[in-house]
Amino acid sequence: MEETMGVTETAPIPKQRGEQLLDHAVRYAEERHWDVFAGTWLEVGDGRELCSCGAADCPAPGAHPAVKDWAAQATGSAVRVRQIWGRHPGACILMPTGRTFDVLDVPDTAGFLALARLERMERTLGPVTLTPDHRMLFFVLPGAGAKVPDLVRKLGWTPSAIDLTARGEGEYVAAPPTRFGGRGSVQWARRPTPANRWLPDTEELIDALAYACGSEAAAERKRRQG
Repeated sequence: MEETMGVTETAPIPKQRGEQLLDHAVRYAEERHWDVFAGTWLEVGDGRELCSCGAADCPAPGAHPAVKDWAAQATGSAVRVRQIWGRHPGACILMPTGRTFDVLDVPDTAGFLALARLERMERTLGPVTLTPDHRMLFFVLPGAGAKVPDLVRKLGWTPSAIDLTARGEGEYVAAPPTRFGGRGSVQWARRPTPANRWLPDTEELIDALAYACGSEAAAERKRRQG
């Protein structure tokens, strides 16, 4: 990992933030048994924070994989995590989907609506993240990608008509407190706790999420027509 990160020396980062990233990465591995891997980081250049990948127009500065074989770099070993972030303390925390969890990805407006409904219905809920690009990611058991299209159709929606996708094998998510440049950090809308250690299946959440996304899509069409 250390030889393939692509940058031999990182710009100084606040010690407190480096320790925070390491602490979170270790906890994900130790407490949740989630695989994690270190991605890019932010460096100061031209008076602003730039992504370590070197692209001036990076769409996710400091919050994407640093190497092509990132899936092979993911580890659930706390010892290995400490070694990696000890060498790259500012690296973002990324987690592969399709292993111990998948995520259902929706706009945050629909996500908050669905979350409130699911809580009222006392449905089983796992952790949920809120990203700086206004998305909410609901953690579910692996296999969501293959299920979502058919489940959405059965609920009366056309999959391409609503903004609801699943991230599974071959994809990844950024974990809190990873920061997307100046746009802000990934946050927990529902933190991982002992109470939500057992993740829900896609079927347990899809009706509320599809309804919220469908309602939002219908409202947007009405605004455009109006």
